[in-house]
Formats: sequence, C-alpha cells, structure tokens
Amino acid sequence: MSHTPHELGAEFPDDHETLHALKVSNPHFAQLADTYHDINRRIHRIESLIEPASDEVLTDLKRHRLALKDEIAALIAAEKRAVA
Repeated sequence: MSHTPHELGAEFPDDHETLHALKVSNPHFAQLADTYHDINRRIHRIESLIEPASDEVLTDLKRHRLALKDEIAALIAAEKRAVA
C-alpha cells in the first residue's frame, strides 16, 4: 500500500470490496476515484515540498478532496444499502 496519506483504501478501511465493486461497475464512481487520487497525490507532493504551491492553492485542493470524499462516501453507503 502507498505511503501517501488519505488514500481511499485507508479512508474507507472496511469498504475495500465495495470500493472495488464500484470502480468496476460505476463509471462515475471510477472517475471520482481517479480524480480523488490525482488531487490527493498533488496535495502530498505539495506538503512534501516536491511541488511548489501557494497556501491558497493547497487549501482549495484540500477542499476539493474533501468534497470528493463526501461524494464517494455517499456512493459507498448507497451501494451497501442496495446490496443489503
């Protein structure tokens, strides 16, 4: 597993199967997950001082990541209700 904080698998440790199922069956979810991954990696590069960015850019990226995480969490919850 990656050492980058906030990876989806770490954010939703009890939902690995649901994450995988949604990634392969739901194109919208797959796009959200890819976008989350890209933004998360960029935040990690900025925080690790590998990529320069202003505080405003970092804050905006973190807000976007949180919004994506909220949407992903809602889709996971809906999938779990549908399967139950």
